[in-house]
Parts: sequence; structure tokens; C-alpha cells
Amino acid sequence: MKVKVKRGRIDQTGDQAITLAHFEDQKKLTGLVKAIDERLSGMISHLLKNKDFVGRSNQTAIIYTQGKLPTPRIILVGLGKSAEFDWNGQRGACLEKLRQAFASACRRAKELRIKSFSTMVFPADLKGMDLAKVSQAMAEGILLSNYQMDQYKSAKEERSLEGFTIVEEDREKIKAIEKGAALGKVFAEATNFARDLANYPSNILTPTRLSLEAEKLAKENNLRCRILSLPQIKRLKMNSFLAVASGSKEPPKLIILEYRPDERLAKKKKYDTLVLVGKGITFDAGGLSLKTTEEMLEMKGDMTGGAVVMSVVSASAKLKFPLNLIGIIPAAENLPSGTALKIGDIITSHSKKTIEILNTDAEGRLILADALSYAKVFKPDAILDIATLTSAIKIALGTICAGIFGNHEKLKSKMIQAGQKTGERVWELPLWDDYQEFIKSDLADIKNVGGKPGAAIIAARFLQNFVGNYPWVHVDIAGVDFSEKERPYIPKGAIGFGARLLLQFLRDWDGL
Repeated sequence: MKVKVKRGRIDQTGDQAITLAHFEDQKKLTGLVKAIDERLSGMISHLLKNKDFVGRSNQTAIIYTQGKLPTPRIILVGLGKSAEFDWNGQRGACLEKLRQAFASACRRAKELRIKSFSTMVFPADLKGMDLAKVSQAMAEGILLSNYQMDQYKSAKEERSLEGFTIVEEDREKIKAIEKGAALGKVFAEATNFARDLANYPSNILTPTRLSLEAEKLAKENNLRCRILSLPQIKRLKMNSFLAVASGSKEPPKLIILEYRPDERLAKKKKYDTLVLVGKGITFDAGGLSLKTTEEMLEMKGDMTGGAVVMSVVSASAKLKFPLNLIGIIPAAENLPSGTALKIGDIITSHSKKTIEILNTDAEGRLILADALSYAKVFKPDAILDIATLTSAIKIALGTICAGIFGNHEKLKSKMIQAGQKTGERVWELPLWDDYQEFIKSDLADIKNVGGKPGAAIIAARFLQNFVGNYPWVHVDIAGVDFSEKERPYIPKGAIGFGARLLLQFLRDWDGL
């Protein structure tokens, strides 16, 4: 989708539609909106007076201009109550309201089969407003709402926009708006890429296909890409990872994507190194601990963490972040067969810790254990992992936010702040030493499950055994990876949660 910023007046734009925003408790029209209403002989005022449109959050209405403006139609969108739009106190909440509002406007435009529309920056007169952040949120809402995946449908619906334009009259504001819109485009496209991968059926997106997608990304963004296949994974003694893959005929792949800033700049400054680890189970049947049919329905998306890591590393290259980033994605299928991992098996992981298997459906932590252990060879300043790890996190937090765990307070705080800014919120759960007792094994160093109570915490505690003393944060996105219904900028299906969260986290990085 094309994103443009141009100088001009919104009421002089001849696009297929223009968008105007309105607060629910706004008593009178002001500024350019008032001028447009006067040119329309009071059409907007009439709509408000009759309460057909009142400006509730994400409410939309259409006005046909009947030749009184260059554009044929106006899309009105509600911002909710202005009293709740506290830019100085709740900036993250304000940005989320804008994201959703302009996503709603985009949805209405798509219903009308409109191919492009123009908007101005809203709210135009809010004191202290950061134009770059506002235009970024607007761009994200529109681009995320415009997402659709219909390549497997014979009859395709032509319901996507081809572009939108932000129009601004003040020349001095153009640069900030352009910066924000461009950043929003990268953030949204990274999310939509992760959505695509998670929506692919597992007969298409195998571990091999996922590795090919990584190679393609590397070529397009000047990244280093290494794909380790079965013999190389065996030489690394990643037996925990291999045990999960043993039930499938599809060979496992260890995907390693590296982004490093310009070498000439690197000579002048030492960049921090961060390792991002993403779970890449391209289909999870549960192994011999077989899931039910209903439980398997979304398991093609059990590689969402890996998809997010791939999208974030490539987007970081586009944004030229001053960081060394390494993305590690262990990719495999978890299926039952005569060669599959069994209950009671004991395996020796890459870290040399032995693991007793009590549930083969607790496979994500097994592949991540080896990947997290391997991450230490890069001597990183911090390690982050993101995974659809436990159904228990969905029980604890629902489908509203992800759970985070970690061993470093500042690192966790940075992740929480990034969640507030992006609307991809996270909530911290504890990792006290007491939880280690749940995974003590009589026969091995640890066991891979510790009962249902506190299961999401116990899974995170399991992972902690493999990161050593490195600063580390784990993000469990199992409750927020798929949506059963459409929301303003969230489609039915894969959400791509975590891409914007991690990008914001990396953009804000200033060390520990």
C-alpha cells in the first residue's frame, strides 16, 4: 500500500474520500472541519444534531458531498470523549485510540470499495502533540486494517486499499509527519508479514519453506542468513530440539538471521548485541500427547514467534537500528509416529542438562531450550524470546495481552513500556525460585512439565535454566496470536502480535 504525505488543504483534495475525526463530547465544530461543514450547507452539523453520528470511539458515518467539495464523500470517524484523550498523561492510550479510529475509517472505505482516501492529522489542535507519533499511529491503523489474505480463494474480493494520503497545510509540519508515516509503514508491514506466515497452512509452510522465506528476507535486506540442517544440528548436540522433530518426516531447520549496522560506523562505535529467539513449530499436533481436533485448529500458527523474529530482524535493517541483532528460529513439526519422542524419555540438551519428558505437547520449551543455550555463543547484551508457549497464559490473561517473564528488572520495564506505546500490551508474572521445585526430576536434571497450577510460570522457569546469567525476557503470546473475530485493526486469524512490540523495544534501546 502506498503511503503519501503532501502539502495542501483537505477540503481541496479530490481523492475518492476524505476522513474527518470528531470527539463525542465536542460541543461545536472548529477550524477546517467547521469550514467544510459550511461549504456542505451544514451536513455534518445536521448529522450530529440528529445523533446519527455522535463521535463514539470507532463509530463511522458517510456524507456525500454532492459536488460541493472536490471529493465525492467524507468518512466521519469518532475519537470518543476528549476528556479521555490525555496526551500528556496517557500518551500510549491516545495513540491506541487513533490507531483504532483510523483502522475503522479504513474498514469503512473498504466496504465502499474505495481504493484511496486522504486525511489530515487529528486531533489537529491538541497541545503538545507529537506529530510524528500521531502520524505513525494513523498509518499503522490504516495499514494493519487493510490486511487480508485471500490467495487460496478462487473468487477474490477486491476490498483492499491501494493507498492513502496525509494532507497538511503547514510546510513546517510536513517533515515530522513524513517521518512518522514512514515508521508506521515499516511497523505495520512487519506485522502483516508475520500474519502472512502464521496464516499459511502447514502443508505449505513447512520448516523448509520457513527457511526459504528467511533466505529471501536476507537477500532483500542485506542480512546474513545461515540455515542449519539435520547433520549440523546433530553436530551441535541440540538433542532437545531434535527430539521434538523426530516424529515428522519434515526435516528440522535452525534459522539464524543476522543484522549488523554499517561496518564503517561499527568501527567508530561498539554496538550492543541482542539475540531474539522465536518458536518455529510449523504444526503442533502434540506428539504422542495428542491434542484434540479443536485444540489443533490454530496450531499452524505455532510458529508465530519465529515469524515475528524474522519480520523484526528484517525491519530493523530497513530502519538501520544501531544494534547487532541475531534472530534464531528453531523450526520443526511436532507429530506422533513410530519415531516420535515418548513419555518418560530422557534427553541431553545442548547445554548438557538432562530433561525428563512427561508431556510431548510441552514441546515449545524443548526447542527453545537448545536455541537459548546456543544464543550464548554470541555473548549478547540481552536475550529475548517470543513464543506461543502455553495455553495456560491464555487462562491467566485472556486474549488482551501477552505475559512476560525475565531475570532483569530494567529489561522487563523496557518491554512493558514498549507495550504501552504500541498497544501490544504485556503483563509481568513472577519467576521466583520456588517454581523451580515444580520441575525437579527424580531421574534427570529437570522435567519438562510441572502440573497445571502456574503452568505458564513453570514453563518460563524451565526456559530460565538455559539462559545462564544473561539478561533475558520471555514473552508468551499464546493468548494473543490468533483472533476469532475482527477488531478495528486486528483481522480474524493471525494477529502478528509482537512485531510492533519488539520493534518499539529495539527502537528505544539505550542499553542496560
